[in-house]
Amino acid sequence: MNGAIAIITARGGSKRIPKKNIKEFCGKPIIAYSIEAAFASKIFTEVMVSTDDPEIADIAIQYGAKVPFLRSNETSDDFSTTRDVLDEVIATYKTKLKRRFDYVCCIYPTAPFVSAKKLREAYDMLKDCKTDQVIPVVQFSFPPQRGFIIDSAGALRYKWPENQRKRSQDLEPFYHDAGQFYFFDAEVFYKQKQTTELSIKPYILSDLEVQDIDNIEDWQIAEIKYQLAQQR
Repeated sequence: MNGAIAIITARGGSKRIPKKNIKEFCGKPIIAYSIEAAFASKIFTEVMVSTDDPEIADIAIQYGAKVPFLRSNETSDDFSTTRDVLDEVIATYKTKLKRRFDYVCCIYPTAPFVSAKKLREAYDMLKDCKTDQVIPVVQFSFPPQRGFIIDSAGALRYKWPENQRKRSQDLEPFYHDAGQFYFFDAEVFYKQKQTTELSIKPYILSDLEVQDIDNIEDWQIAEIKYQLAQQR
């Protein structure tokens, strides 16, 4: 067995929140939470940070992660996808470092709600359920089926009028990606180019454990949620 690798994707150059990936969050750089959770899970033979930014690399190394190489220009622009980054990391480990892994976990650098427990449970689910991928998700707090749109005349109307009078509990629950991490079987993942072709299991989280961080208001809400979660 070749073990599992944690790849923390941390590009520099955030515009809406300067130095977002290393900004202090409740007392330490936010990327530190992802690194520490990966180590505490004790399931990874390698914990690495993929970055193009030497300052991020230095902080990552301070917290014990490896940065064996910096990203290429092709995976460092605004149009690069997470998949592009993972492809580059896995290929570089394989061809230049002569290392292969059975399982890969992509962990986002601004995910302070990630914990060792969640990573271990997702890893166990991946293996025990014999699935290709495990993704943390959270249920939409308001049913999207009763959402509005604004039409060409500027009027507000239901997207699906047939759901207008339905009770929330009678509508099918919808979920969205929690934006924290995803675990996958390396061999299967790289044979399938489209995520829709994979067998995916959900790891369900609560609202208190999830917060997108796209602007400073999101950041402040995330800190409040994190502090509340620590009190539970």
